[in-house]
Amino acid sequence: MPTPKKALFNWSSGKDSALTLYKILQNPDYKIEYLLTSVNQQFQRISMHGVRVELLKAQAESINIPLKIMEIPEMPTMEVYENVMTKTLTELKNEGITHSVFGDIFLEDLRKYREEQLAKIGFQGVFPIWKIPSLALIQEFISLGFKTIVVCVNEKYLDKSFVGRIIDQDFIKDLPENVDVCGENGEFHTFTFDGPIFSKPVNFEIGEIVYRKYQNPANQDSSNKACDTNASDAFDYGFWYCDLI
Repeated sequence: MPTPKKALFNWSSGKDSALTLYKILQNPDYKIEYLLTSVNQQFQRISMHGVRVELLKAQAESINIPLKIMEIPEMPTMEVYENVMTKTLTELKNEGITHSVFGDIFLEDLRKYREEQLAKIGFQGVFPIWKIPSLALIQEFISLGFKTIVVCVNEKYLDKSFVGRIIDQDFIKDLPENVDVCGENGEFHTFTFDGPIFSKPVNFEIGEIVYRKYQNPANQDSSNKACDTNASDAFDYGFWYCDLI
């Protein structure tokens, strides 16, 4: 049997990451060495999701895969983001890691961007749930017993009432028609706290719901999309966040 390829997994803490990790862990061609997560350096929260680092660490401990945190400034330019990523991946390459796994579903420009950046360092991208219909993915996610809570919604697509909800059949039914059920266009982000990849549920309490609006400076676009599988216009709108404690 061939030796599995050493890979890192780009972990956002949300549902697409959880389902993708579940699938790649069943693939004998790859061995996941690390979970890699972008964290806001100033606030110590997961980029875009707004989840506290303490909960991220609790996830990794329950999943039992070492966590690597990549600290990113509050509003990074594309150049800053790419420099941090290059440094991180170069260090991992020295450990024999050759592949980088993503939970992207259908954003062609994002996949192209990722593959181009990886190629510069000598990495290959792996996309286990690519082009699987979003509705099929979310139904599989729920049927496998995963549990996830919505921690952030983009006000362009959803109102405050959707943040803080557990994703279930009622949530899917309540989504407007123009919203992807997996939030692939950046409509919403989640925190997954239980399921078949976890040795035990991640405990948390729901804190306050807050509203934040960001400026949209030049050159933000690609760095934002690269930090997470999000829409390119994410900083043009406000966001509702549900703080998890």
